[in-house]
Amino acid sequence: MLMKAGGKIMTAEEYKESLRQYQPTVFIDGGRVESVADDPRLAPGIRAVGVTYDFAQRPEYGGLMLAEQSTSGHTVNRMLHINRHTEDLLSKLEAVRLLCRESGCAQRYLTHDALNAIYQSTWRMTDADGALEYHDRFLTYLHAIQKADLTLGVAMTDAKGDRSLRPHKQTNPDAYVHVKERRSDGIVIRGTKAIVTGGPYMHELLVMPCRTMTASDADFAVCCAVPLDAPGLTIISKVAGRPGEEEAKFSAKYGQSTAVCQFHDVFVPWERVFMAGEWEHTEHLVTSYANHHRQSCIGARAGFGDLLIGAGALMTEANGLDAEDVPHLRESMVDLIKIVEGFYACGVASSVYGVQDPAGSYMPEPVFSNVGKLLLATQIYDMHRAAHEVSGGLVVALPGPDEDHNPETAGDLASVLGGRADIPYEQRMEVSRFIGDLTASSTGGWYSIISLHGGGSPQAMKREIYRRYPIEERRALVERLLDRGVADLGESGSPARQKQPGQCCATGCTPPEDKA
Repeated sequence: MLMKAGGKIMTAEEYKESLRQYQPTVFIDGGRVESVADDPRLAPGIRAVGVTYDFAQRPEYGGLMLAEQSTSGHTVNRMLHINRHTEDLLSKLEAVRLLCRESGCAQRYLTHDALNAIYQSTWRMTDADGALEYHDRFLTYLHAIQKADLTLGVAMTDAKGDRSLRPHKQTNPDAYVHVKERRSDGIVIRGTKAIVTGGPYMHELLVMPCRTMTASDADFAVCCAVPLDAPGLTIISKVAGRPGEEEAKFSAKYGQSTAVCQFHDVFVPWERVFMAGEWEHTEHLVTSYANHHRQSCIGARAGFGDLLIGAGALMTEANGLDAEDVPHLRESMVDLIKIVEGFYACGVASSVYGVQDPAGSYMPEPVFSNVGKLLLATQIYDMHRAAHEVSGGLVVALPGPDEDHNPETAGDLASVLGGRADIPYEQRMEVSRFIGDLTASSTGGWYSIISLHGGGSPQAMKREIYRRYPIEERRALVERLLDRGVADLGESGSPARQKQPGQCCATGCTPPEDKA
């Protein structure tokens, strides 16, 4: 076990064992889960998060997976670290890609993104309102979970109800998590969070607002930390991956569950509350989290792209072809590489051009992070298409694994569905099922949807890009070029260009007087 100042870095097995210390109320497929750590339906998700623990144990990944926390001086897992400089942003991006090329989706990077956003926002509340207790509370909490090396789920997306109505106007107020009661020792919260990644096998949940609130929505402006087995918390979860399915060559081992989390009068002591009614700060918290998370999504989906590129190369080889000699296969592989490295380059740029927050931490440059996430969100289907073009129709036409052991069919299938003579039939089948699992199964559909909507819809990214891009500076650039004579008409006698855009004169046009 790797030791660190002030605590230890857990192994994957220790992480799994630590889940036994909690007794959460979890339901899957209509039944109560007796033990999260022992339920085979959750094993692929626990295994995927476990990669973040085991990779932190490996010396060759120490620079990526470990970092020194500046506020404590302790060495912590990268997924729990507050960014100190642009190098941290780049290391986090690279770490997420490394983890996800192994596990598909390591999930724990959401912990990192939420911690960094809350760090920034609690500092901002302290600076603006003198609410020093929020930032101090958060630092105390941060150091405690870093010392214990915990994994935190992000309970951000509310059920939302009627989306045309603001939270305070909902017929059922429990469509959004809100503060029901304020007490001397804490708050009581109610409501529903609809999409919680890895919900059943987290240690705690970070409850966060999912949108900018108004004064009328103040009760819905809440951010706090809730242990997974807090009384009143019910977790209704999907199965993680495709456990037990022989055809699921990847997702039987690694997967992700998502959960609906219902808070039925859950008590949260003040030391775990980081926002309770400060609606003016919700926009900053939400957009800061989105910025961090969209950069992480870039790294995650680049890791997924690595799997598709490698599988495409293996499938081409197993089919008896060489992409260098077959133009359309080469073009499909280049298209796949172009997409993956194109949006990943935006992630790198968002790191290199990272912005220091007034809190002293660093966040990704928001235009690049949003452009990169928008590219991957809209091109994930093109990634699947390119993989399918390279792989051929066998990905979906291949009979199920049971036929491999059927004495009446196995021999014939092996003889007619083989490819190159020096590559066994079994190897070709394995690669084909691997690609099918990632792109043409329920897992493939899941990867498409989380890529499209994870971290916000494409429309949310477009809004952020337009809002943050320096369009005015670009406009001023062209105006300056025009003013200094680039479009000068010389001595033609034409009037000088007016400086008010869209106006024909300095004061603007006025309608002609009515002569009638």
